[in-house]
Amino acid sequence: MVSEQHSPERREITVRRAPRFVPFLALGVVAGFIAALFVAYGGAENPSFTREATLGFFTMMFALPGLLLGALTALALDWISVRKARRSMVESVDPAEPESREQPYS
Repeated sequence: MVSEQHSPERREITVRRAPRFVPFLALGVVAGFIAALFVAYGGAENPSFTREATLGFFTMMFALPGLLLGALTALALDWISVRKARRSMVESVDPAEPESREQPYS
């Protein structure tokens, strides 16, 4: 049986921690809703509109800027993570070959 010896493929990769955008967007919307709660229920009641209608209006008015603020925060953190990225060298391993290293806790 002849075993072929081939060298593993090596390549350089970039390693960084990138933020997930959806939690930042959701947090911005929640912050906008909380601000709308303070505005709708914190002041004097308007006889022309119910507090719920006022809450709905201000939720839309504050949720969109909150969404934008969350997106800008995520973009700023993403930009910082790009600047702190590190380069590393990796090599491919054939999954059919058994590992030559000892397994811990065996």
